[in-house]
Amino acid sequence: MMRLVVPVYVHTIFEVAAFVTGFRYYLYLRKKSIDPVKETNRIWIIVGATAGALLGSRILGALEDPSWMAHPGWKNIFIAFNNKTIVGGLFGGTLAVELTKIILGEKKRSGDLFVFPILLALIIGRIGCLLTALNDHTAGISTTLPWGIDYGDGISRHPLPFYEIIFLSVTFFVLRKINEKYTLANGSLFQLMMVAYFIFRFFNEYLKDDHLYPWKLSTIQTACVLGLLYYAKVFIRPGHLLKQYA
Repeated sequence: MMRLVVPVYVHTIFEVAAFVTGFRYYLYLRKKSIDPVKETNRIWIIVGATAGALLGSRILGALEDPSWMAHPGWKNIFIAFNNKTIVGGLFGGTLAVELTKIILGEKKRSGDLFVFPILLALIIGRIGCLLTALNDHTAGISTTLPWGIDYGDGISRHPLPFYEIIFLSVTFFVLRKINEKYTLANGSLFQLMMVAYFIFRFFNEYLKDDHLYPWKLSTIQTACVLGLLYYAKVFIRPGHLLKQYA
């Protein structure tokens, strides 16, 4: 067991680094590729994605522990909405992008350019979570495994952010290989990333001591199920993802 106690603000440092690095990587990839979406629409899509991700992450984060609703004072509401979650960010960002595209009349898929920047940003952000997991509620339940981490409360816990860093790194590598080997339909790469992440988070949440709703799932697990239903076509008609062999 390793004991790890670091200042809370370290998480904020990694959050900022994740956003800046991810956005710079996106700009780099966009210069190297042909964007099917025209520039003005792409800007509005980015604005929509950012706003939706922010709102979605806060709403889902607040619902992780709905006990504040029993006493909805300003202090409890502020504390609840100060929590945020990646699943909510991805879910909210995706819905906001789809709404933005409807308003703009944009028919082309727009997510593929975001895939690798998102994965890179999440990896960097999760390093911050790994260092401050107890404070941001990303630490897992107790474990006797040798890689368990004591975040200062005397309990060896599953380092869930570390598990996620491994998953995200593998996903980054696998999707890069798929993208190099196959000619995918526009938008397929983003769908694969979302499906993989929702599946991973659904099972990873079993290692957290979360509030469960009457249907025996946590807020994040429920959102993952809804997300997988949204992308059900990936399972029903996987052939639509692939155009031809490269």
